[in-house]
This record gives sequence, structure tokens and C-alpha cells, in this order.
Amino acid sequence: MNLFETIRFAIRGVTANKLRSGLTVLGMLIGVAAVILLVAVGNGSAKQVQDRISQLGSSTLTISGGGRSTGATTQDFSLTSSLVPALSDHGTAPHVKSVSPVVTTSEDTAYEGTSHTVPQFIGTYPSYLSAENYSVAKGSGFTQQDVDEARKVVLIGSTTADDLFGTVSPIDQQVTVNGTLFTVIGVLGNKDGTGFTDPNDVALAPLTAVEESLTGYGPLNQIIVQATSSDSVDAAQTEVTAILNDKLHVTDTANEPFRVLNAAQLLSTQADTAQTFTVLLGAVAGISLLVGGIGITNIMMVTVTERTREIGIRKALGAPRRTVLAQFLVEATVLSVIGGLLGVAAALIGSQFTIVGVKPVVVPASILLAVGVSVVIGLFFGSYPASRAAALRPIEALRYE
Repeated sequence: MNLFETIRFAIRGVTANKLRSGLTVLGMLIGVAAVILLVAVGNGSAKQVQDRISQLGSSTLTISGGGRSTGATTQDFSLTSSLVPALSDHGTAPHVKSVSPVVTTSEDTAYEGTSHTVPQFIGTYPSYLSAENYSVAKGSGFTQQDVDEARKVVLIGSTTADDLFGTVSPIDQQVTVNGTLFTVIGVLGNKDGTGFTDPNDVALAPLTAVEESLTGYGPLNQIIVQATSSDSVDAAQTEVTAILNDKLHVTDTANEPFRVLNAAQLLSTQADTAQTFTVLLGAVAGISLLVGGIGITNIMMVTVTERTREIGIRKALGAPRRTVLAQFLVEATVLSVIGGLLGVAAALIGSQFTIVGVKPVVVPASILLAVGVSVVIGLFFGSYPASRAAALRPIEALRYE
């Protein structure tokens, strides 16, 4: 009996009991679809995290200050605008593209009787928009001249614009912020959320105007440093750290009075975490494939028992052991492969929908792996029933009722 005939007999055997075979195929279908979809959800989650971190600026450094303990006393090293020229010096910091001092406050903002609390009213430099990946959807941004002259102009996020102005165009309108009139010159483009705060409920204004009218001339909340490229972030961090240590007269570099957050390092850490999460999801889904394999063993054991007399007749007519073994192995593999292919189709259809807030990203390698594993499962879990069938003695099989 050649391979074609073996496959033909195997398919005939599989279709002899359609319901039983269908349920077995369903088990494999669920297992394969679960593996592909859960891995796709893990990859989609990783991509989502990376996109959100990238929106924060993968080439940026965030400097924050604080106190430092020296013996029994605590010295306060606050960040001030006087550090900006040193950090912007291309002679000592050639890998720094821009430096943006930041003060942040929460302010009640009003327009013609409508009030809205802006949780992030930020005073900064124009370079902040590029560093933090903000875009201007309507109007225009403020300039360095606006900063130098402390002009009361402001850019607002889309949420702030909707709450304050509704359907009215906010451009060139004046809003009252803590008793001071600011003119709206632009509306920021939408940004996806990266946490519990709404990134579109924000206002950006010249640093000097915010300090003069709202916060006073105190310490900065942060300094945002943008590197020349994502590849030069580490070099920029080294340069920034050296400049800060020099300007703040830090002698103990193990106890620096400031923190420099590298967004690229954060992205790498999140990517590793997402990869671990994806592997875990794939392992959990693999259990369903194992259950499907056990189902194949069960169905093939029943098939061998039901067809014992047929096996005896074939062996009595001269069918060699390998032919009987091949037939039942092929039957198990056919069930497995059909289930695997249908599982791939189900997974591809399912990946078109959003699952638990994540858009699945199907990886071709996961499809090949799932189908390959389904074939291996068919061979592995079908080998014992096939071996049992091939080992039957003709005389005992013929006497079986």
C-alpha cells in the first residue's frame, strides 16, 4: 500500500464517525487558536506599551531634583533656570539637542462663565513640544521671544478646549487663569493616554509668564533634555550628569541630589516585561494544545478498539505491521492538522477585533509554531494507539467481538 492509499484509508476512517472526529478537531482548533491569539495579544500589548513610551520621547532625559542627606543635615539642591545655559552648551554637551525647563501647576481656567480645572498647566520653552512629541493641531505654538518677553499666551489640549469652548473656536480667545488673562494661540494634537491622567487636559505657556503670574520664581519641577538622536541618549545622559555634578558641586557621585530618567532604558525594561508576559500567555495557551492531544489519544484508542476485527482481517491478508501503524498515525495526524488549520483561520479572524483593550498583533512565527506543534501532537499522541493496533495478533483480532 502506497502513501496515497494510506492517506485515503485514513481519511475514510476519520469521516466514518463525523461527530466524534469533529469534536476532536474542535479540541485542536481551540488549542491552536488560543496559542496564536494569546501570543498576538501579548505582542499587541508590548507594541502598545512601546508606542506610548515613544510618545513620551524615546530620545529624552527627564531631570528631577530633591534633597541630599549629608551626615545629620539635609541639603536642598533645587533645579533652577540657571542650569539651562550650561546644559545647552554644545561644547560640553554635544549630544544634547535641546533643554526645556518645566514648572507645573494645577489652575482653574475660565472663559465667559465656563470654568475648568487644568491639572497640568505647564510653563516651559518652545523646545518642550518637540521633546515630548506634542503637535499643534490648530493655530501656532509660542516662540522664544514670547518666553523672553513673558507674553501671556497659551496652548491648550483638546480636552481643555472642548470643556472650555465647546463648539467655539478657541484661537485668539482669552481665558482667565488665576486672575490673569492668557490668549489662546493654539490647540494641541491628540495624544494617547499613558496612565490615569488625560494627556490632552493640559496647557502649555511660556515659562516666564507662568512664573510671573502663577507659580512665582521658585525651583523648577523638571528639566527635559532632548538628545540629538535615540542612539545618543546614553552619551547625552553622561554629559548631563557631569554638568549637573559640576554646577551643583557634587563630590559624592554615589549620592547625587538629582535623578536623570532615561526614556530609552524605560522602553527596554517595558519591552522585556512585555516579552515575558507574551511567553507566559503562550505557555498557558499551550496547555489547551496538550488537552487537544489527549483528546486525539482518546479518540484513536476508541477507534482501534472498534476496528480490531478489521485490523485482524488486514493482517491476515498480509498487511505488514508498518502499514497498520502508518494508517493510524496518519489518521491521528489528519485530525490534528485539520484542527490546526481551522485554528489558524479562527485566530486570524479573531485578531481583527480588539481583545481586552488590545489590538492583537499576529506573528507569522506563532502560526508556523502552532501548526507544527499540532502535527507533532498528532504523531506523538497517535503513536500509542497506532502501535497498539499494529501489535495486535491476527488470530486474536479475528476472534474479537
